Amino acid sequence: MECKDMILELRTKMGLSQEELAERVYVTRQAVSRWENGETVPSTETLKLLSGLFDVSINTLLGSPRKLICQCCGMPLEDSTVSREPDGVFNEAYCKWCYADGEYTYENMDDLIEFCAGHMANESVTPDQVRTYLREMLPKLDYWKRYRDLGGEESFEQFKKQLIAEFNALHIEGMPQVRELNALVGGYVNLDYPLPNGRTVRLLDDGATYLGNQLESEFGGDRCFGLVANMDFLLVCTYEANGENPELVLYKKR
Repeated sequence: MECKDMILELRTKMGLSQEELAERVYVTRQAVSRWENGETVPSTETLKLLSGLFDVSINTLLGSPRKLICQCCGMPLEDSTVSREPDGVFNEAYCKWCYADGEYTYENMDDLIEFCAGHMANESVTPDQVRTYLREMLPKLDYWKRYRDLGGEESFEQFKKQLIAEFNALHIEGMPQVRELNALVGGYVNLDYPLPNGRTVRLLDDGATYLGNQLESEFGGDRCFGLVANMDFLLVCTYEANGENPELVLYKKR
């Protein structure tokens, strides 16, 4: 099914006229008509709005021109299995089991392989055959390429231990000992920090992968510590529930 047919079908199923759909996504009725006639395709920003309105992925809206697979485990993706960001927006790079609520599920490839070996094996394929296949396939996926790059030439576990030691060496008052760091997508932890001039600034890349954690303050109360790091810097901040009212405590080059 082409994009023009998909938009027409979804609009009709939702009981919207062309004019009503246009109002929902801030375009003209003529624009909707051109989409459904196949004359044009919605812009990237409009596709995001349509995706949220119809609750389908952008890939589906475009007529499924790509065969999506999870860039962590390799499974084929459909709208029912595509992951979502904390705000509900589809993340078409991962399945909902490998990425959920802004956090990646797997930090260790061996853990993923063992999980899949127990679930993918059957009368025709042995667990060892599954393991062999995954060890060859997984390193080619974007998640494991990018995840490996976080540590540069160091092994990943050694890199995490080094970051943990550096965070603990800061001796920030009220911040408990750091014992674990998890892989986090930048968009999940990229908060708006207030500047003295009344403006705000973001310090992270929404699409990058970082290591971080959330820690409860030793002083109690509603504020938590947020930790984020990569090869280049350490960041410590505090914030209230859902990242509200963030304050930058420290940003330090490594």
